[in-house]
Amino acid sequence: MYQIMLDAELSKAFDVWSGYLNARTGEDPEVRARLRSTLDAAREAAAADDPAFARALVAEMYDDTQEAGLPWAPLPPDPCTADRQARDYAKDDLRGVLPVHLREELDSIAIYLSVTGRRLRAAPDLDTATRRDILYITARAGMALDLAHPTAARRELERLKAIAHCCGVEP
Repeated sequence: MYQIMLDAELSKAFDVWSGYLNARTGEDPEVRARLRSTLDAAREAAAADDPAFARALVAEMYDDTQEAGLPWAPLPPDPCTADRQARDYAKDDLRGVLPVHLREELDSIAIYLSVTGRRLRAAPDLDTATRRDILYITARAGMALDLAHPTAARRELERLKAIAHCCGVEP
């Protein structure tokens, strides 16, 4: 499961950079050629089962574009966006790996987690510590879902429901 998420992360980056490099932006052709070469090297590293080196090369591409001042180059996604995009890319691969009943259970937990979290975040009189706990528990549940671990995800959902009950929010 974790490997699928890592592969999805790289696939997303490769697609973003390919799209950018295939666009005609009128930016410095030498820098773009260097970026294309780095992207090809990153793809080769991933194909050779060296994803750490591939990720390092992708990070280098973001740094190179920033140093070169290319205005149309992709920006590195924030951690939340990167995770969301990786999950989106991974979902198709997961269909082939996870049994239907497990996918349905994980999806059900994700829906309850989303609704309960949204209701809690909308509650008007929560203190800072409670809001921090909500974010922490939601993140832990998200990690459990990413790892296809329904028991851990359900445990975190129950913790979130307990906070909702204490705050007078319907879970």
